Amino acid sequence: MELNNVKNWLELFTTKVNENKAYLSDLDGAIGDGDHGMNMARGTTEMQAAMTEKNPETIADTFKLAGMTLVSKVGGASGPLYGSAFIGMAKAAKDSEDLVTILEAGVEGIQKRGKAEAGEKTMVDTWLPVIEALKAGDLTTETVEAIVEKTKAIQATKGRASYLGERSVGHLDPGAVSSGYLFTTMIEAEVNN
Repeated sequence: MELNNVKNWLELFTTKVNENKAYLSDLDGAIGDGDHGMNMARGTTEMQAAMTEKNPETIADTFKLAGMTLVSKVGGASGPLYGSAFIGMAKAAKDSEDLVTILEAGVEGIQKRGKAEAGEKTMVDTWLPVIEALKAGDLTTETVEAIVEKTKAIQATKGRASYLGERSVGHLDPGAVSSGYLFTTMIEAEVNN
């Protein structure tokens, strides 16, 4: 894992989120409070500005700066959840350059903060299968998109979407979609090479 690839990854993620902020907010409007896209766009833009200003010199410091910025700049649930993921990834990156190990620390951070399990229609339903696909050597952009699409069939039992009960079925989870962007841009940046 190269530092420049990680920085490129976060820059591509920021661009992807900003390009799709209206779509993410529309998804969130159907089953949540409608602000996921705007919150994530603001947070990732601040994250990118912090990267440019501070230019971290290690992968661990890069993830830490990303996490701390997202926690402090993104409202709603997504800031603390993504922030916890990156802070967990920063801790793991101090001892390992193995992408699976680092992503497992990330999802652990999300689950510790959000108390979410697989099958509850949350971002965890993207993270866990993506990590499994990565372990199996089968992680492609198409795999990530298929994983995200599967959240449509899940009935939400966690977060604001859970208030809708069965009516949450048929909608993509916005956190799962933005997590999908995180992983497709990770592939694009060739972080695992």
